[in-house]
Amino acid sequence: MTTITGDDIQAMVRHWLETPVNGYLGSGYGADANRLLQRAQQDGRADRFVRKLRRDVGVLEVLPSNAVELYGTPEGVDRLRLTLEVAGRSYDLSDFGGS
Repeated sequence: MTTITGDDIQAMVRHWLETPVNGYLGSGYGADANRLLQRAQQDGRADRFVRKLRRDVGVLEVLPSNAVELYGTPEGVDRLRLTLEVAGRSYDLSDFGGS
């Protein structure tokens, strides 16, 4: 039996972040981190982003709900650094076309 490791999950999440939505013909797979920008934080967009990640990368469905988090850290006067954390590994969304 093959075991999925943390490195495997990291590669899957990284691939999802690097793939634009609809990047595969007939599939909505992929991320659009730019849609998180310039929006009210209360509009639920971040929750939808995390739900889409869990749906697209099915292995994440078996992880506890708090294993996938999206949060922002203020930078300066008018910037917010968005970070996605999956099973203890962090991804700076600005590296993937986000903030």
